[in-house]
Amino acid sequence: MAITAEAARLGTVPFTEQRPLELRPKASPSDAQTVIQAVYRQVLGNDYLMQTERLVELESLLTNGALTVRDFVRAVAKSDLYKEKFLYPNFQTRVIELNFKHLLGRAPYDEAEVIEHLDRYQNEGFDADIDAYLDTAEYETHFGDYIVPYYRGFNTQPGQKTVGFTRMFSLYRGYANSDRAQIAGSESRLATELAAGSASAVVPPSGADSNGWAYRAAKKGSVNNRVFGRPSPTTARGDLYRIEIAGRRLPGYPSIRRSNRVLVVRYEALSQTLQRISKEGGRVANITPA
Repeated sequence: MAITAEAARLGTVPFTEQRPLELRPKASPSDAQTVIQAVYRQVLGNDYLMQTERLVELESLLTNGALTVRDFVRAVAKSDLYKEKFLYPNFQTRVIELNFKHLLGRAPYDEAEVIEHLDRYQNEGFDADIDAYLDTAEYETHFGDYIVPYYRGFNTQPGQKTVGFTRMFSLYRGYANSDRAQIAGSESRLATELAAGSASAVVPPSGADSNGWAYRAAKKGSVNNRVFGRPSPTTARGDLYRIEIAGRRLPGYPSIRRSNRVLVVRYEALSQTLQRISKEGGRVANITPA
């Protein structure tokens, strides 16, 4: 059940209308592949995964029934891949926010939850802290051994606090957004309001509609407003796509890294443009119809 009738405007439709994805024992290999892709998308925060980064041995174990979905989620969250993407580059409070989002599908409810995980990480290590999310009654109730975690913070349900709904929008910035490509970078999104015991206003994700949040200025004011790569006029407006880039290393010497660049390209050039951005060290913050 959607918590609001304006789910479409807030950009939560992909989650409020989806059914939990479950993998039962003796499922077909194709069903297993669907679950594998869903786990990667959820646990890795919708970040792009190269073929060489895939955890093929773990995938094989899941496909053969040697691992449950919870086992696979646990292994991905403890992997070097996850650590390189989220643990090493971020402040610890940001890591905890992402762990809540990736593994429990919600935002932290209060500062005490963050402190508990911070203490466990400091005293027992990262792997023990990951277990602390997956071995809870909360995880068992909502996901168990066979359901892929999902963003349940957008739905009404027993035990869900209202403040968790508003805070999810500070962590979730659009269906096409990656947790490693957000403009706010490695800093915590919720530390201030958790410490104050307050709740932020709901800020719609990028691209939710033409009147909602779409862009935030760089902290150092290095926003470049010029639109590069604009194609020739076309009568099909939907053929144009706006790409927001967070951090792009420009060619030449010395190496200069600019924030918040924007490109508008045709659909036909979208794939090639994304590849070029990746090679130049940029990160795609969001893609929306122009």
